[in-house]
Amino acid sequence: MEIRHQELTRYILPLREGGSLPGLAEADDGFRYAVKFKGAGHGVKGVISELIGGMVAKALKFNVPEYVLLSLSPLFGITEPDVEVQELLRKSEGLNLGLHFLDRALTYEPTVNTTDPLFASRLVWLDAFLTNVDRTRLNPNMMIWNGEVWLIDHGASLYFHHSGKDPAEAARDPFPYIKNHIMLPYASRLEEADRLMRQAITPRTLGKIVDLIPDEWLVEEGDERSVEEKREIYRTFLTQRLADTAPFVEQAIEERKKLGYGGS
Repeated sequence: MEIRHQELTRYILPLREGGSLPGLAEADDGFRYAVKFKGAGHGVKGVISELIGGMVAKALKFNVPEYVLLSLSPLFGITEPDVEVQELLRKSEGLNLGLHFLDRALTYEPTVNTTDPLFASRLVWLDAFLTNVDRTRLNPNMMIWNGEVWLIDHGASLYFHHSGKDPAEAARDPFPYIKNHIMLPYASRLEEADRLMRQAITPRTLGKIVDLIPDEWLVEEGDERSVEEKREIYRTFLTQRLADTAPFVEQAIEERKKLGYGGS
């Protein structure tokens, strides 16, 4: 499991529909990327969540844009006139995260597009596993590109790491926020999805995903824990959550019943 590393060469424009003010930029490979800056709202933890969330989704066979580590130099975007953007870029010098830009993609809307119950159930499982609070009707974070559904924006995942909560304890979270998930009404095969998803990913794969986090994202001023100790926090959360999926699967089934959609 690898991730490419490129240099940002040209800032194009801010993507203001994103709460963390991502930007559209070009790298030295000639491709355009939606860049998630580590200097934005949730800081580097939001970028870590994006990387882990997207790579877990990819490992589970969802369509996810390619992730690329993007180096931002002090001179990048120097001609950008927006003061807010300039401040963001200066806070983000070093490694950031880019998603290959899905040109001319359209937002996925389950009431308009055909929604497969197993796909919906697998996606609800994924976001409950990741504790992703941001795949709602307000922010579906799903796009139609080349006739297929693609997942974007996992930066609101793993919210436990903002609170400093013990990762083993956090792994037992039933995730009641799943009640707001845009695909929950269509997720009528949750128990089947649970079996399939647990078979499709292993603790070893989760560990490899955690190993993709750049060391510099795990170094925090005033925090004396080592980089490896920081990695172990994410390994523990993910592997423990995979070991016992019942709390969040049962929670999702219960929330469907509350909404009048029956069981799984």
